[in-house]
Amino acid sequence: MKREYHYWHSPDLGRDMELLVFGHNGAKVLMFPTRDGRFYEYEDIGIVGILADKIDAGHLQLYCVDSIAHESFYCGWCHPSGRIRRHIQYEDYILNDVLPFMMKNNQHPCTIAFGCSLGAYKAATIAFRHPHRFQKLCAFSGRYDLTMPAEHFYNLFDGYYDDNIYFHTPTHFLPQLDCESRLQYMRQMDMVFAIGKEDPFLDNNRYLSDILWSKGIPHALHKWDGRAHRGAYWRQMTRLYV
Repeated sequence: MKREYHYWHSPDLGRDMELLVFGHNGAKVLMFPTRDGRFYEYEDIGIVGILADKIDAGHLQLYCVDSIAHESFYCGWCHPSGRIRRHIQYEDYILNDVLPFMMKNNQHPCTIAFGCSLGAYKAATIAFRHPHRFQKLCAFSGRYDLTMPAEHFYNLFDGYYDDNIYFHTPTHFLPQLDCESRLQYMRQMDMVFAIGKEDPFLDNNRYLSDILWSKGIPHALHKWDGRAHRGAYWRQMTRLYV
């Protein structure tokens, strides 16, 4: 399997960023790690390996990006307004650096947003905000409202709220979205969500699904037995849905 390591300085983030690329051709998969994951997480937990046959056959090419969650959502010393602004800078890095790099490297017309746990939130949010850039979304075990507490998962903004949080919370901005061009791009996107029946984010996934159906946006929501919120399940989900 072809494997490449890349890094460069991101003007949007003001720091160096790293990523891994697996494969030589095929649909481009932008892979967001979990909260504590790094750009090598999906290689370490076997998700890259589970896709090896599709990668080697030239059906998929993976772009595994790094996370700055501990500079944004999980930066406890930073004011919540700064946490969401740092995430916006991260989104700008993806839009201005990573996606152009992917397009220059591979002209395949399909780009897939992929993520597990917090990575699912990032994949879904960027796909909903910029649906013309993506043709498929795969989001597993995600929470799509970071203001919503569930079990030991707390409100990541400590009760603070502003327009930046609103426009980066899918279950908040989607109900009011009335831009037909954006909605049409979403209706053309292949969307797959998977969540455990005992996962604390199950209700949030159901609510997101209801919103999407109300907007005429087709998608699949698969409910797995148990909590299904760890690597062994994500490998199976990846094999089935990516």
